[in-house]
Amino acid sequence: MKILVVDDDRMTVTLLEQLLQRNGYCCVLGITDSQKAIDTCTNFDPDLILLDLIMPKVDGFAVLEALRSDDSESFLPIVVLTADITEEAKARALEAGATDFLVKPVSQTEALLRIRNLLETRRLHLVLENQRAALEEAVRDRTAELRGTIAQLQAVNQRPQTATAFSGT
Repeated sequence: MKILVVDDDRMTVTLLEQLLQRNGYCCVLGITDSQKAIDTCTNFDPDLILLDLIMPKVDGFAVLEALRSDDSESFLPIVVLTADITEEAKARALEAGATDFLVKPVSQTEALLRIRNLLETRRLHLVLENQRAALEEAVRDRTAELRGTIAQLQAVNQRPQTATAFSGT
């Protein structure tokens, strides 16, 4: 599964990339320019995002709001990285669509457990989405078959009936 790290601090990005790769996550991309976060998400199509809140130019709140305004993604876990543990920051991030929080400095054990759990939830969500899509396709196919059968039956019923006379002896 793919993980995107967005943080303006190069050291934090590098540490998280190394931590994740050492623990078996091979598809990790880190960026330090929050202005590129939305385009990177579109192109990279991550399964989980680790997002710093306090960044220059475009902060994490704006990135969260932009990502959540895109209705095409039904469940994309976004874990907020922040040193701001105020209730206001938490409430604002949750309102904007954060899935979870990691407080800086990040505990490696806690980060790995939360990431593992959220990626498993994401995986299960994708499995359900695929099953839903397959079922919808099966229903469409079966509905088309039934409509064809109904049309054939209606055509047979609309043919003039020929009277058959039996002579009895």
